Amino acid sequence: MTPAILDPMLSIGDLVLDITIVPQRRPQPDDDTPAAITLGGGGQSANFCAWAASLGDHATLVTRVGDDDAGRRAIAELESQSVRVFAVVGSDPTGAIAILVGRDGDRTMLTQRGASVGLRPDDLRPEWFDGVRLLHVPAYSLFHEPLASAATAAIARVRGGGGRLAVDLSSVAGLLEYGPARMRSLLRAMSPDLLFATVAEAETLGGVDGLAPISVTKLGPGGCLVGGRRVNAPAIEMVDPTGAGDAFAAAFCSSILRGGSPVQAAESAVTVAASAVARVGARPPDRARAMG
Repeated sequence: MTPAILDPMLSIGDLVLDITIVPQRRPQPDDDTPAAITLGGGGQSANFCAWAASLGDHATLVTRVGDDDAGRRAIAELESQSVRVFAVVGSDPTGAIAILVGRDGDRTMLTQRGASVGLRPDDLRPEWFDGVRLLHVPAYSLFHEPLASAATAAIARVRGGGGRLAVDLSSVAGLLEYGPARMRSLLRAMSPDLLFATVAEAETLGGVDGLAPISVTKLGPGGCLVGGRRVNAPAIEMVDPTGAGDAFAAAFCSSILRGGSPVQAAESAVTVAASAVARVGARPPDRARAMG
């Protein structure tokens, strides 16, 4: 039986190629190191949509890619996971991220954002946002123009239709470059309904209290904090944490849209995130589920 499509969610931001490298031992300069190397779609917005779709939600990605094989492959892969993709095609290359996974699950990411940051407000079509109940905006989509202006326009469209806004702070380095005080001011102006942050991101911002009705601090293997309560994560062997935060956010938003409390949403989110870290890659397994 095909699962019912519930609670339309949309994310605006990056769709990139992930190159994930898991060395069998610590790399040494000027020498070969055996490793498992995988290629697949990535990008915080795209990953969020893939996880949302895997949970039975109707997920849409608005993005920009290059006119190249990497962009076409990334779109096809995401569509195969039941995500609707509205992709503007630009002349610059599709972005790519090289992810080096350490023996303890720590990651080093080398990023080329590529075409995604070139999305412009006039690229957006009003019908893309019809019926959207929640808009997910990674802070990556707010750091650079013209993508930041496109994200702001998308927020206005969704809010105008009665939808909610979820913001994920995304990156300590990005926050520092953008300016923590500037980001706090922007968040106050946007008034998100949900705000996601890691401990390091929250500390960089000077705290997240008062910036959204529901603020969630992700603690990695320790679970999360929401509403002054800690929700523990299941114990699981970590293989690759890439995409776990996106899985967490998708499951949390899905639960909230279904009427769950913040604590219930957190309990669902830590469970889904735990399943994400148990495998290599940023996306859920492709269940080859047709869109309904």
